Amino acid sequence: MDFFNTDFLNNNFIKLELEKFTEADAVKKWVPAYHFFICDAHDNRMGKCCLRIGDNENSYFGGHIGYEIDEPYRGHHYAAQACELLFSLAKKHEMSRVLITCNPDNIASRKTCEYLKGNLLEIAKLPEDNDMRILKGETEKCIFEFKL
Repeated sequence: MDFFNTDFLNNNFIKLELEKFTEADAVKKWVPAYHFFICDAHDNRMGKCCLRIGDNENSYFGGHIGYEIDEPYRGHHYAAQACELLFSLAKKHEMSRVLITCNPDNIASRKTCEYLKGNLLEIAKLPEDNDMRILKGETEKCIFEFKL
């Protein structure tokens, strides 16, 4: 897979600064991914996000997009803005949909998905062999779909 230039991932409030690319790993069942820092107009890092390209069981339960906003910057829709920018990158990869998942009790992340008008497909039980279950003790994920 070819990775694209990501200099266009910005708006009037935030920009996504490329941290790294990761290649697919068939053994770990990982798809290729972009990893970014979420920065404000003054280059202050406010959090991180990633976009995973491709579909498999891991991307269904883990989502195509992941994000985290540092505590002092929460409550300003920065995660939603980052997701909107990542939607445009996903379109460049000819993805027709993007999944974002979160734990059912993660109210802030659920609100972000609802703010972005995601469709809640299901609250899914994680498979017994899933890394999020094994390493983090997580058992369920809300699966939100975004048509591109």
